[in-house]
Amino acid sequence: MGIVISPQVAGLVGPEVAATVSSLLRDRHPNVLWQVVVIEDRLVVPPADALDLLESARDRMLEENWDLSVVLTDLPLRHGRRPVLTQVSPLHGVGLVDVPALGAVHVRQRSREAVVAVAGQLLGYHPTHADAAQSFTTRARQMANDLDDRAEDHLVPFTARVITGNLRLLLGMVRANRPWTLVVRLSRTLVGAAATGVLTLVASDVWLLASAYGPIRLALLAALAVGAVSATLILGAGLWERPRRPGEREQVVLFNLATATTVAIGVVVFYLALFAVSWLGALLLVEAGALSEVLARPVGAGDYAKLSWLTATLATVGGALGAGLEDDDAVRSAAYTHSD
Repeated sequence: MGIVISPQVAGLVGPEVAATVSSLLRDRHPNVLWQVVVIEDRLVVPPADALDLLESARDRMLEENWDLSVVLTDLPLRHGRRPVLTQVSPLHGVGLVDVPALGAVHVRQRSREAVVAVAGQLLGYHPTHADAAQSFTTRARQMANDLDDRAEDHLVPFTARVITGNLRLLLGMVRANRPWTLVVRLSRTLVGAAATGVLTLVASDVWLLASAYGPIRLALLAALAVGAVSATLILGAGLWERPRRPGEREQVVLFNLATATTVAIGVVVFYLALFAVSWLGALLLVEAGALSEVLARPVGAGDYAKLSWLTATLATVGGALGAGLEDDDAVRSAAYTHSD
């Protein structure tokens, strides 16, 4: 693990950081052998925000071949307008600690405790979980054990080896990044989807289409809609990485897999929420007699379910348009980080 200390806070943090943090990590996670490296580097030149610092820290981590990186900075960290102590990106393997936010007393002790806590968050450590220690150890070992980069391996076989060799780590990275909160933080996506859903529900042509479509076609349309929003978020905000040299290949593939999984889960949660809202909207806005007259037959709960299904799909496509309007930094921050 690399600890990057901004020169502006080096005096507050004090010397012997590596030895103290190593001791704390060994005490807290004794089944993992830790090697802690400390460097002094500002990483970014003001004006810069936390996202710039996080991405610069990841670049330095890849250059130094570290598995994790924690940055002790003087840069104010914020979640919206609220100041926070830490920002963590399990996908990057990088955490930020705002040293001035630790207070005026016991700064050295608090900063080192914060580094240890952030390292745990990066590997998905939850003290309240029964298997927390075992899961942490497994993820740490998977992160530390690099795959052999075979010259004959093309992208698909190499990606398959990354998945099989790092499955527990990959799942831990995704869970720690809280993907179910992704789209909630993207306001324009929500507004675009909601507007599309309202317009769709009151269109009698959609009633006819929903009645004519079978479950297989509806499921296929839903998958295409989820894929469209996911691809728009990932490609539009530049979330997909390319390795710059062979030594980065495994970490970049793992990062891309975790990013795609995080975004896809977030969009699926968004889709399910739209389905629930569409069902409620159909019950409130679409009168059974009017629907029966358009379909020329009696209607039941199945017809409302299919209408809600198609409405949620079309609304999700509208969400893709909203996703295209999102600020790139907002998308990257929503996909990458959470704050404490």
